[in-house]
Amino acid sequence: MTTRRTAFLCFLFAVSITGVSGVQAQSLIGDVLCGTKEDIHTKLTRQFGAVKTGAGLRGPEAVMEIWTNPKSGDWTLVQTYVEGNSCIVAMGEYWEDLVPTDTPETAG
Repeated sequence: MTTRRTAFLCFLFAVSITGVSGVQAQSLIGDVLCGTKEDIHTKLTRQFGAVKTGAGLRGPEAVMEIWTNPKSGDWTLVQTYVEGNSCIVAMGEYWEDLVPTDTPETAG
């Protein structure tokens, strides 16, 4: 996917999430887009064809999630908070799943 298309998708997402949650995005990519966990997850699944492919704790109050579209290679990094809100903190393209070749004991 081209950078221009990524920017356009970010714009569409910002416009659509503004109507749903009342959050106002001021630029296409420079601002973090936030909403309820359900709204963000629904948008990622229905509009972008993304599936949650990984998650990890960022601390006692937040989880980082990686959402990817297996067909296009687009990816989205989402931070979800314990109070129920989620924020898209990064988006990109050409996601590649990696299979570890070393065990922790042999990694260098």
